[in-house]
Amino acid sequence: MAPRSPLTTAHSPRALLVLAHPRADSLTAQLADRAEQRLTRDGFGIDLLDLHAEDFDPRMTPADEPDWADPEKPYSPQVHAHMARVEAADVIVVVFPLWWFGLPAVLKGWIDRVWNHGLAYGGSRPRLHGKRMLWLSLVSYGREQFTELGWDQVVSRTLREGISGFCGIDDAVVHFVYESLTAGQQALNTVDPALDEVLPPVRTGGT
Repeated sequence: MAPRSPLTTAHSPRALLVLAHPRADSLTAQLADRAEQRLTRDGFGIDLLDLHAEDFDPRMTPADEPDWADPEKPYSPQVHAHMARVEAADVIVVVFPLWWFGLPAVLKGWIDRVWNHGLAYGGSRPRLHGKRMLWLSLVSYGREQFTELGWDQVVSRTLREGISGFCGIDDAVVHFVYESLTAGQQALNTVDPALDEVLPPVRTGGT
């Protein structure tokens, strides 16, 4: 892998940490907490978006349905507020369990409503280009079986290319935490290597 270029920013780098699990004591939440600790230690300001705790409504409404003929369509205030949080982040980290080989409903709905036409893609300016993104997914399968079945490629392509890449985020990584039902606390050791794949060195000021 080629060396990552540093983030050049006049402000403290920002990370949007998205958590998608209904239980605050879940392993998913513990991994998000470990990621927050690491990001904080590396000097990132953290915007923690706990979709369940914030009671995000994943259901699409007519107000937020994309109008393919109008990329400047104004969506609901909630959608614009969430999109502002995405835009403000230099790094986006999404921590979630893989359910039915896809995103949990609340996370899928967040993508559907917030990463919308004219906002995340199809607009007059590239809002998300240059950001870095980590999809950190917990799966119950072991690595060998998951890979033999080909799900690693299917899920990775959907997230890295179908969502991140489609919205202009070329520097996106998908990292799986295997055997999540039995891994216990040792799963926390996977967070730092996963973040190492996406976090750049940070350069704050100067040239």
